[in-house]
Amino acid sequence: MNQPRGQVRPAPAPHTQPGLTHRTTHDAIVVVPGIMGSELHDTTTDQVIWGIATPRWLTRAWLSPKGLAPLHLTPEERIGDYSRVKARRLLQTPVWSPFLRGIEPYTKLVNLAEECAAHPDAVKTFPYDWRLPVAVNARRLAQEARDHLQNWLAHPAQATARRQALEDRPARLVFIAHSMGGLVTNAALTLGGDNDLAADTRGILTLGTPFQGSVVAANILNALQGAPLPLPHSRLAAAAATMPAVHELLPRFRCLEDGMDVRRLTTADVDELGGDKELFAQAQHFFTTLYSRPLPQQQPVVGIRQDTVQSLTLTQGVVRASEYCFIPTADGELSRDPNGAPRRIPMWGDGTVHRGSAAVSTPTIPIAAQHGALASNKKALPLIEDFLLDHDALIRGPEQGDDGIGLTVPDYVTPDAGWECVITGTDEPADIECTIAAVDGNWSSEDFSFDIVDDDRLSARISLPDTGLYRITAKADYGPEVTQLVFAGPDQVDDE
Repeated sequence: MNQPRGQVRPAPAPHTQPGLTHRTTHDAIVVVPGIMGSELHDTTTDQVIWGIATPRWLTRAWLSPKGLAPLHLTPEERIGDYSRVKARRLLQTPVWSPFLRGIEPYTKLVNLAEECAAHPDAVKTFPYDWRLPVAVNARRLAQEARDHLQNWLAHPAQATARRQALEDRPARLVFIAHSMGGLVTNAALTLGGDNDLAADTRGILTLGTPFQGSVVAANILNALQGAPLPLPHSRLAAAAATMPAVHELLPRFRCLEDGMDVRRLTTADVDELGGDKELFAQAQHFFTTLYSRPLPQQQPVVGIRQDTVQSLTLTQGVVRASEYCFIPTADGELSRDPNGAPRRIPMWGDGTVHRGSAAVSTPTIPIAAQHGALASNKKALPLIEDFLLDHDALIRGPEQGDDGIGLTVPDYVTPDAGWECVITGTDEPADIECTIAAVDGNWSSEDFSFDIVDDDRLSARISLPDTGLYRITAKADYGPEVTQLVFAGPDQVDDE
């Protein structure tokens, strides 16, 4: 984390064997979180309006009539006055959101970056107001990354680390970006106003970045007028309809089934599903500009094995999302079956971003993990360490990643009511270890069993004892551990 001026922290103790040199990087590291990954503070009320994950706060935020009102963009913010809300720091505790589900804090990632750095001052975190346009946050990131690099180049520890580095060169920037943070990072280096920033960057590693958007954003905006959903979903939809960032996450690939064709969303479609036509048009213009220029070289880490919506139908204003996508041929036409119908291909993903959208370049590194946990995943952290330490095998080697399982749970449940927990990727119940624990540590259970429901698919019936935020952890005898957060709230809420 960033250290106040005038204080010097000792470097963390190296984790290495006696007689071996502890490798560090002499580069400057910037950690950029994803959407909803920064704590937001309302300066007019002196209140935290996003980022405190206690059952009381979650219940107030998602279920009280005005719980999310401070997150709505005001008319002043819509025209460019962003002084009201400040992003103070990265998430310190887990949070939950409908559709996006659980978002784990970035503590493990930041700690790892500090261990890999020559000095903790070489690590900068970039909290940002994730409601705002990517371009706004990109310009600020460009300036802060430049300042961070200049400060680190003047730091005594940088000169010492450079003398010990394998490559004799001045320090450069390395970005570790999760989710929307990858869009902000690419825009900062491409459109951020600093023409030399890309040249001063050694590398970018993205974790589940929706380079081509996500169908989940359409689900979010549709919750006000779609099928009946729990109250938190409509709360989020009302706030999201005012947010440029959510409109920038709408899918930009062919995803809308339209008879025998599949097409991209139009402004009219977004209006029909509950979005803002003007915000969508602005988002389209932004990405047309961004992707008209070569993006910096980067390494995408993509989530796999998780049920992920990838396409949709839109009927009388109601979105129905599906867990398959459509693949173009070499000439850009849709791949079709012998009857002429577009081929439906289940590509999986991380539960929020399907693999094709997160793979802006190849090779990718696949990890069986949920979107909100990618930055803290036990398999991802060693890969991030390798990237920070500039191991060539990570950048130029073949695709990596173990086989793994998928975890599918509801994002909102009610206490004492049974719900289905699904494991995909295996049909052997004996292979699975699964636990559920309250995030506050007051309750945990392993007292449930899985039944075979289909090929490579298991199911267990689970109930939770009280309102609150719970973490589900599943692990097979092979592959990585998969986690997801679920929020338990009341069945009915007075909406007066």
